[in-house]
Amino acid sequence: MKKRLKLIATICVFAVAGSAIAGCESKPDVSATAPTTQLTTTTAEPELKNQTDPDQVREIPGYTLLWNDEFNGTAMDMTTWNYEPHEPGWTNNELQEYTESEENVFVRDGALVIKAIADKGDDGKVHYTSGKVTTQRKKDFMYGKVVVSAKVPEGQGLWPAIWMMPTDESFYGQWPKCGEIDIMEVLGNQTNIAYSTIHYGEPHGQQQGMLTLDNGSFASGFHEYSVEWEPGEMRFYIDGTKILTVNDWFTAVAGEEEKPYPAPFNQTFFVQMNLAVGGDWPGNPDETTDFSKAEFEINYVRVYQKPEYDTNVRKPEMNFRDPLEDGNLIYNGDFAEAEDLADDINWKFLLFHGGEGSAEIKDGTIIITSQKEGTEEYSVQLVQPELPMIKGKKYKITFDAYAAEERDIVVCVSAPTNGWIRYFPDTLMTLSTDWETYTFEFDMTEKNDNNGRLEFNMGKRGSIAQIFIRNVRVEVIE
Repeated sequence: MKKRLKLIATICVFAVAGSAIAGCESKPDVSATAPTTQLTTTTAEPELKNQTDPDQVREIPGYTLLWNDEFNGTAMDMTTWNYEPHEPGWTNNELQEYTESEENVFVRDGALVIKAIADKGDDGKVHYTSGKVTTQRKKDFMYGKVVVSAKVPEGQGLWPAIWMMPTDESFYGQWPKCGEIDIMEVLGNQTNIAYSTIHYGEPHGQQQGMLTLDNGSFASGFHEYSVEWEPGEMRFYIDGTKILTVNDWFTAVAGEEEKPYPAPFNQTFFVQMNLAVGGDWPGNPDETTDFSKAEFEINYVRVYQKPEYDTNVRKPEMNFRDPLEDGNLIYNGDFAEAEDLADDINWKFLLFHGGEGSAEIKDGTIIITSQKEGTEEYSVQLVQPELPMIKGKKYKITFDAYAAEERDIVVCVSAPTNGWIRYFPDTLMTLSTDWETYTFEFDMTEKNDNNGRLEFNMGKRGSIAQIFIRNVRVEVIE
């Protein structure tokens, strides 16, 4: 008989209303790796109107409304929300102090506003304040659909987020063992991209999807971000477009067996929202950052639940894609097909953090043309994910390459869903102006992973010289 969890009302109300409670935030340092996996969708920016009238709260088939806040009052509802103050540098090398000031968190015109402020102190240095609010121990719940309408700010160093953490961090252990659900994150210097992520482990694992707007920006209007959280699966959406589905995660203490699936996401979580300033991922503000407009606006937060959830779930078996007939694990490694480099099939060309350029497949060669190198090695990047990495196997990487002028690139095999560790380490190589064949071998010593990723990183190396690559192979050496 299947075990079912009947959810009549799972809001946990504790006798600490109005208190500021520290959560278990310990966000990862992602500055050294490309903050993306293979799930990317492009779309034109839709119109999404504000819905500030409670009568307009829509019904969702199969769900009932568990709780919501339309921010129609004159101040934040302290029966639902907590302030969570923190000193600067509390996590991720962020610069802001999170305060309880109404200058940083306030309600205006039917929206909650989290505002970042930059002030020059008596010491002559710029000091930043901002806000972080949570529903911890007031509106905690397990499983449901969270829907948030929000407008993000634009500006270098600004980092708005809508996310969830467990009520009791100690149940499975400190981050990342406790689990984290990031419904939305946007970097203020790249507001046409929004990310959804889950974190878990240990060792730290993560899975991430992203949506890139062909036109417009997530800062130019309100957009709706949501997650459907169920015992064995999570689905993330932006404006109704599904950008990420995850059903394979784990948690463990070092040296011990993994906890029974679906840990750590089988406990109550709470919603939180904040606007960070600076930090490892977005970088710090600069002279272009306009703090008069540094406002993260939330139009509504709505949490729905199904009447019951089937908790008799099992972790899915790990599937590995097959090599080609010649043993190559890279699909279209000979670039015989002029494939779409923006979709999620085989090769993908990516730009981040100021990188500008294009890629073209022609005559059995991929040609990467850069206009700007960006601020990170991965600012200009060619990748192929879903490589089967089997513990105990030995692998060989082979490819031909040259550049229009002598220049450096970095090659690696990374683990996008296993904490971005490297199965083959970041390897700096200098391309000459003639075709050369490059060969590397490595042993796979980590646990099995069906999502290894071959990366060619071509940013931040002091050159935008054109690059030519052909005959790419990754194969198992017996």
